[in-house]
Amino acid sequence: MVKILDIRKKKKEEIEADLKSFKKELLQLRIQKIANQNAQSLSKIRLVRKNIAKVLTVINQKRKAELKKFWSGKKIRHGIPIDLRPKKTRAIRRQLTKKQLSLKTRRQRRRQVKVADFAVRTA
Repeated sequence: MVKILDIRKKKKEEIEADLKSFKKELLQLRIQKIANQNAQSLSKIRLVRKNIAKVLTVINQKRKAELKKFWSGKKIRHGIPIDLRPKKTRAIRRQLTKKQLSLKTRRQRRRQVKVADFAVRTA
């Protein structure tokens, strides 16, 4: 049984090599299963499949972390891949941006300007 901590410490090439070896091992176990129906090999199949799942999980997490790091400094909102955008709720995602909320129409801007009241002095 492989521990995820051990997998995370390895480099990308080593992880991919592990994945390849686990897949080969699984293939051998499946062949053994057909050939002689060994109970020990049947229980080992489950372990190897779980190991493959762990390795693939770590690979995907590392890939996603790299992508997040790459896109973190970018200002474009719609250029960022969907799975890297913040999840939030559907309603929040569809809300207007702060800039859009602060925009005012021409009429609103004109009405907002206070007209000074002057007392006209008649001489």
